[in-house]
Amino acid sequence: MPVYLDRPLVSHELHANGSLRRAPVHFAEPDARSLDIGLVNNMPDRALEATERQFVALLDAAAGGIMVRLSLYALPEVPRGESGRHHIGRFYSGIEDLWDRQMDGLIVTGTEPQAANLTDEPYWDSLVKVIEWADRNTHSTVLSCLSAHAALLHFDGIDRRRLADKCFGLFECTRVSDHSLLGGTPPRFPMPQSRWNEIQENELARRGYLVLSRSRDAGADIFVKRRHSLFAFFQGHPEYEADSLFLEYRRDVGRYLRLEEDIYPSLPRDYFDTATADALRAFQQRALRDRREEALEDFPPAHAGKSLGVPWRSAAVSIYGNWLTYLCEQKAERLARGDVGVNDLGRGVRL
Repeated sequence: MPVYLDRPLVSHELHANGSLRRAPVHFAEPDARSLDIGLVNNMPDRALEATERQFVALLDAAAGGIMVRLSLYALPEVPRGESGRHHIGRFYSGIEDLWDRQMDGLIVTGTEPQAANLTDEPYWDSLVKVIEWADRNTHSTVLSCLSAHAALLHFDGIDRRRLADKCFGLFECTRVSDHSLLGGTPPRFPMPQSRWNEIQENELARRGYLVLSRSRDAGADIFVKRRHSLFAFFQGHPEYEADSLFLEYRRDVGRYLRLEEDIYPSLPRDYFDTATADALRAFQQRALRDRREEALEDFPPAHAGKSLGVPWRSAAVSIYGNWLTYLCEQKAERLARGDVGVNDLGRGVRL
């Protein structure tokens, strides 16, 4: 069964097979295998549509026989240009519509941090409200990257730690728990990482979080904690497409050339083939000698060597397939009990 958008996008194709599902679909609310899921997309304008496409394609691949109705939201305080505001106005529901709804699951993306302290971000209060709402009104919520760090800080006072260099590239992760969320994944799998901050694993253990996968060099990758809802925290990015890390690297090089950053960015780890990496290092040497924005016109393509692959895709599909299955199981139990609300403790609660 496919993923259907509550307010269909018509500006670009979202599905890997090229089909754009816009037709009205009968959504069987009493069916435990029909799920209502929200995506709170907080990414900057340049990554807004790519993030939509990534999550829709991943959920579509993971759904199997499950029908997913996906609703899009964004925090209004995230800075936007005209194009971003226009896109959100056309295809997203207002965040205020979320407070009157209950959903089976929610996904909250991160965004680029602008302040040294998360609590100083302009969207902090709205993000906290979303996290609190999710605890009372979903069976499970996925928090990605910055939103994961925000929830840890809000719920348990766990603060992120700034890294000396960006954690960027493909990192081998080891499965360290038999939790059902990682069912069907291999003992080791690669996972894209792209962040300047980390959460120390000993802090997670002290506050009752269960680490499911970790990397020797990137630390805790996926971890969970049950409150009223099951929260799943992703420091990595299983939703990424083949060229996502390449595009981020090119963006960071552009910032260096425009004098917005002082240090030339490091290549993403274990991502490019030898020929592409050599071409990018040669470009770096030219850029260091002649630092100007126009040089970006000669930036090597991602496929200077062999084309990029997606070695993390099968693990990502398994993880999200397990998450959807968990939502179905929880919904089936709720329907069997005849509960109106998603969480027993959260019925009737309004923020």
